[in-house]
Amino acid sequence: MAKLLSTPRLTSIRLRTVTSTLSKSSSSPIHSSPTVFPISLHSNPLFFSLYTTPLLTLRSVDNPSNNHRNFSVSAFDTKNDDVSSSSKDETKDEPVAEINGDDTAKSSTKDDQYPTGEFEFEEYGAWKSLVVKFRMLFAFPWERVRKGSVLTMKLRGQISDQLQSRFSSGLSLPQICENLMKAAYDPRISGVYLHIEPLGCGWGKVEEIRRHILDFRKSGKFIVGYAPACGEKEYYIGCACQELYAPPSAYFALYGLTVQASFLGGVFEKVGIEPQVQRIGKYKSAGDQLMRKSISDENREMLTALLDNIYGNWLEKVALTKGKKKEDIEQFVNDGVYQIERLKEESWITDIKYNDEVMSMLKERLGILKDKKLPEVDYRKYSKVRRWTLGLTGYKDQIAVIRASGSISRTLGPFSSPSSGIIAEKLIEKIRSVRESKRFKAVVLRIDSPGGDALASDLMWREIRLLAESKPVIASMADVAASGGYYMAMAAQAVVAENLTLTGSIGVVTGKFNLGNLYEKIGFNKETISRGRYAELTAAEQRPFRPEEAELFAKSAQHAYTQFRDKAALSRSMTVDKMEEVAQGRVWTGKDALSRGLVDAVGGLSRAVAIAKQKANIPQDRQVSVVELSRPSASLPEVLSGIGSSLAGADRTLKELLNDVASSDGIQARMDRIMFEKLGGATYTNPLFMLIKDCLSSF
Repeated sequence: MAKLLSTPRLTSIRLRTVTSTLSKSSSSPIHSSPTVFPISLHSNPLFFSLYTTPLLTLRSVDNPSNNHRNFSVSAFDTKNDDVSSSSKDETKDEPVAEINGDDTAKSSTKDDQYPTGEFEFEEYGAWKSLVVKFRMLFAFPWERVRKGSVLTMKLRGQISDQLQSRFSSGLSLPQICENLMKAAYDPRISGVYLHIEPLGCGWGKVEEIRRHILDFRKSGKFIVGYAPACGEKEYYIGCACQELYAPPSAYFALYGLTVQASFLGGVFEKVGIEPQVQRIGKYKSAGDQLMRKSISDENREMLTALLDNIYGNWLEKVALTKGKKKEDIEQFVNDGVYQIERLKEESWITDIKYNDEVMSMLKERLGILKDKKLPEVDYRKYSKVRRWTLGLTGYKDQIAVIRASGSISRTLGPFSSPSSGIIAEKLIEKIRSVRESKRFKAVVLRIDSPGGDALASDLMWREIRLLAESKPVIASMADVAASGGYYMAMAAQAVVAENLTLTGSIGVVTGKFNLGNLYEKIGFNKETISRGRYAELTAAEQRPFRPEEAELFAKSAQHAYTQFRDKAALSRSMTVDKMEEVAQGRVWTGKDALSRGLVDAVGGLSRAVAIAKQKANIPQDRQVSVVELSRPSASLPEVLSGIGSSLAGADRTLKELLNDVASSDGIQARMDRIMFEKLGGATYTNPLFMLIKDCLSSF
């Protein structure tokens, strides 16, 4: 009973699992493979016990350094969507109505008691500008960026809530947001060009990226989007840009959203498998998917509410962005528009252009000659630019950020990597070290987890409670914080969720598979010799429970649920009866969870930091340093991939450098500009770099 089925993540408007899918309809869908149903097993592999959200799976249908990281509070997202007046003047598609804040936050008096943490762009004074220029002069070579450069970022596929190692090819939400914030203050960056392609992340991360785009616009710099393949999530980000372009052959599939639920009951019946499931919580649909042949009324109610929330939020935000009525946006979706020309005619996009045409337009805007190349800096290179170089760190008061992403396990398995989900024993060590440290005034616990091991969740809950006794702890939830993920969050003094964060799922499902009929069909037999009345409770999969075993099994499941529910009531300062009303295994969006007392405020990480400042008695107008305690580590495949990329880049770099020998361009200047751009941040001690340098010194 101590283990849980890790909850599949609701990371999109399309919910993803073996058995249930929330997805968009499309004329030419390309489906991703469903996630494997991951069961945490007891000694008998046919016995399972879990706290889990509904078994939902994400499907995309419209696709054809070991050192602590320091950030200032302004590096993170804000709840307010304001843009500067200069940015508003340049905006073609987005009216002022969109940037007046989050409507959801206004629905709760409790939410209004907390600071918004909204981002305010402040121009540097003469002295600070001079300091920044001086720091740039002595910056590391790999931090050098040509003046007037355009930051280009490709948003595509999965986006992690963790910091990524330098060898990782994946995208990191904190690094995307940090890059946008740095670019707003970096005098060398003239604007941002986003390539937006089908995303595999959830709506919580999408909301945070969108918020940072709107924050960046307050700087007065341009931000242009390009979307060759676009669904609802991609458009949600793209329409926040000042301009959005698409090629003539773009895949636009703004057709609406669907939810599907699949059931294995009939399959098990045919092959002779009998799931014996105890489901505590009428909305705990994981058991339904194993036992039933059709959807239950409770599951239909829950999935319908989730779908309505996500679809309604999309319609409202797009309507505000485009200055249209919500009904007009819904009618456009219902018309099934696929012609890219109509998207332009009705101002859903700015214009129809190929990527090279957009690049030429940006060159013209920046006054660059046609035969010259547009100065660019990509996501990976710009991530190496330190915030210190731009004067965005160095504040006295420090707030720690502890990130917990993935399914929950108690210990590191023999075949697991250190970055595979939340390892309770590792996270507990980190929590204890922060509790004992006098360096940090408060802690933000950033959670993006669907749940997992029950014992591990409870142990972390205890450590977070102890930490909260010594300093303020605020939970910030990303795409999902359900079951074990919510178990962790509820130990904090305040809980902050995005509008569409999937949260709650306070319930238990436990059971075993009776394979007696299957064994009989295939001629297999199994005999068990035991001592002790209940010794075969989890060992005898060849027969159903005996009456006394079934009774014990049911009592054990009810006890596990009671513990979870009562601790949730204690943590949220609610009566048990009140908590029972919102528990029952139901998953809520952040907006609905706010009105039911499961969370305290709606917003992103910056709002959590602002609340942490409030709890720590730090004035809101005082800047703080937000210290990331995540230590990204690279796996062997990532390291090999990174080395391969560096060697390939080095080969091209050496040829370019040798070609310059006969020119008057200057070897040293060429080294500074090219070498560190293409060697993946190599240092002077890098053997490959030293070899090239030695070769050049002989000329």
